[in-house]
Amino acid sequence: MSFTAASLYRDTGNFFRHQFVTIVLIALLTSFITVLIGHALTPDISGLADGNSGSMSLMEWIRTMTPEQQQLLLHASAAGTLASLVGNTLLLGAMLCLIPMVTAGERVSALRAMGVSAPMLLRLLPLVFFMTLIIQLGFMALMVPGIIFAIVLSLSPMIMTAEKVGIFAAMRASTRLVWGHVKVVAPAILGWLLAKVLVLLMASSLTVLPANVTSVLLNALSNLVSALLIIYLSRLYMLLR
Repeated sequence: MSFTAASLYRDTGNFFRHQFVTIVLIALLTSFITVLIGHALTPDISGLADGNSGSMSLMEWIRTMTPEQQQLLLHASAAGTLASLVGNTLLLGAMLCLIPMVTAGERVSALRAMGVSAPMLLRLLPLVFFMTLIIQLGFMALMVPGIIFAIVLSLSPMIMTAEKVGIFAAMRASTRLVWGHVKVVAPAILGWLLAKVLVLLMASSLTVLPANVTSVLLNALSNLVSALLIIYLSRLYMLLR
């Protein structure tokens, strides 16, 4: 079947528009869960800042800390990473259930999509973890490897859930499949990354709101961006199967 990126964009936009309320609710619910987990697991680090910390670089600031303070900061960082990992997995699972159910003509609520996704979450969680780890390592080394990893691994969740294969088999299959259609996948991934950066930049304009409310809203907006990408990649994989 022949298709173009433009036709996929239109298909994605139509699906997003028709399921807008459901997708927004999924984005808000997963965002709330992410913030709730992060708040519950993150220790109080307000005492780590001092009057001179603003004039230091991050590494200099960390070096001035005591071992106990460094351990506290590591605990907070790990809690935030775990919360994001769980939230991203919940969003991915809910969207991967919502899309085929709606395509089959079913009426699906946000809670039903999240409930139906529950059995696959334990399989998706390690996949999301390894994908995130590989992509982050790529970004830490150089910017380009991180972008390449994000592109070639992008179809892994769709392949794993549809074909019932393992994590690394799904990653290998995604790499082979994406290389053959990189012109269709790459612009969507680059647009997603750019939108994520713009959402982060918006944080400075929401300082008038309470911190937890700001976190929920920004996470929900980021989730909406990710939901659009999941729809696009799911539609693409349906055409490539």
